[in-house]
Amino acid sequence: MINRKAMGKASPIFLILLTLGFFFATYNLVTLVIHNQNQERVKEMIGSTTADPVIQMPEELKKSVGPKRPFHVALTATDAPYSKWQCRIMYYWYKKMKEVEGSDMGGFTRVLHSGNPDNLIDEIPTFVVNPLPSGMDRGYIVLNRPWAFVQWLERAHIEEDYILMAEPDHIFVNPLPNLARGSYPAAFPFFYIKPTDNEKIIRKFYPEENGPVTNVDPIGNSPVIIQKSQLQKIAPTWMNVSLKMKDDPETDKAFGWVLEMYAYAVASALHGVQHILRKDFMIQPPWDLKVGGTFIIHYTYGCDYSLKGELTYGKIGEWRFDKRSHLHGPPPRNLTLPPPGVPESVVTLVKMVNEATANIPGWDDSS
Repeated sequence: MINRKAMGKASPIFLILLTLGFFFATYNLVTLVIHNQNQERVKEMIGSTTADPVIQMPEELKKSVGPKRPFHVALTATDAPYSKWQCRIMYYWYKKMKEVEGSDMGGFTRVLHSGNPDNLIDEIPTFVVNPLPSGMDRGYIVLNRPWAFVQWLERAHIEEDYILMAEPDHIFVNPLPNLARGSYPAAFPFFYIKPTDNEKIIRKFYPEENGPVTNVDPIGNSPVIIQKSQLQKIAPTWMNVSLKMKDDPETDKAFGWVLEMYAYAVASALHGVQHILRKDFMIQPPWDLKVGGTFIIHYTYGCDYSLKGELTYGKIGEWRFDKRSHLHGPPPRNLTLPPPGVPESVVTLVKMVNEATANIPGWDDSS
């Protein structure tokens, strides 16, 4: 009787323990299956990224730890006052961001295509190259850019294996890592570069036997981080395509001031090079409102606002910052900050310009 009662009392406890054991075994099994499925999914993501370079990089690859892959910062410039003051600000922020953790910036060169040294060669590392023969650019001075890169790549000693093609009106707002992945350069996609919409013209320079017109990326040459060996092959083609496009009236009329950008995109495609498209590479105020985790501010557009903080684009604002207001000399130090309500991107831009001009010796002598 006593044994039977003990057994009767033990049975529910035994059942509870059995149930718990079954629960934990099932939980571990399900967890293992889910973990394995996630592992396979990660492998598939990495595999798809190498197959299609235009797909946004998975976070795992963006944050991958490995040896530093420094890139050389190169920008082409003229000796005009308008170009000089922008180069001085750009170089100031390069020096600051180069030392910040997460940066892969290496050396720096201003590729000066005036043919002669100027008064900034002791302040900014500079390599002097020749402009195109007189009259060849037909007033489109940007045509000197590919020719400048051809000369620099042929004659200069560049230690880094990668190159960032940048421009004077770029400000490094965050430390820039090497966004390229092996033979896939990284580039910023421009909304106004539309190869598929201009297929008839593109086919003059990128024949059908080379592949679909979608091989031509919607980019310009800057900003682009690319292997030096790739750029050495692309640059002469880029120069020749630029000149041919300028010589073709239909192309010249259709592409206008972005002709040289299309030429780089076509030249890259002719060499079978496709780019990883990084929208976070750069922002362009006033259209892009926040800085966030982006890397470059490109201040190519004028920023015009009312004193209420309302954008008045196309009309001179009560408050404005426009680089074209300073064609013949540098902007003054301590520019007035934007009124309340103006986007963070514009406020950051003006603050960064003010910091640079306050710390660059002899700022008023940028002519």
